[in-house]
Amino acid sequence: MNFLPGGGEFGRGARREVRNPVLLLPAAQGILALPIDSRRPLGILLRQLADQANDQAQTSWKQNKGIMAAYWKAVSVYSKHLARVIDPISARRCDRGSAEA
Repeated sequence: MNFLPGGGEFGRGARREVRNPVLLLPAAQGILALPIDSRRPLGILLRQLADQANDQAQTSWKQNKGIMAAYWKAVSVYSKHLARVIDPISARRCDRGSAEA
């Protein structure tokens, strides 16, 4: 079997900090120290923001607005990273839900 550098199926590291660099920030540890019940609503809203930003990126791309498509795609990625820091459980549920839809 051929393994890629860095491990994982796509050659990326398996550590959470590699896949989500936001976790390296000290404020992320402060967020994780908060009770999950207070973080969950914000995590869900950030996932919704990510989905909406991704839709906007697709629309911008179809309209040949590459710069705006890149902007909205970045908003989507950052929102997903933040949502996974704030509430990893609801982020996983949303990922599964979108895959089933």
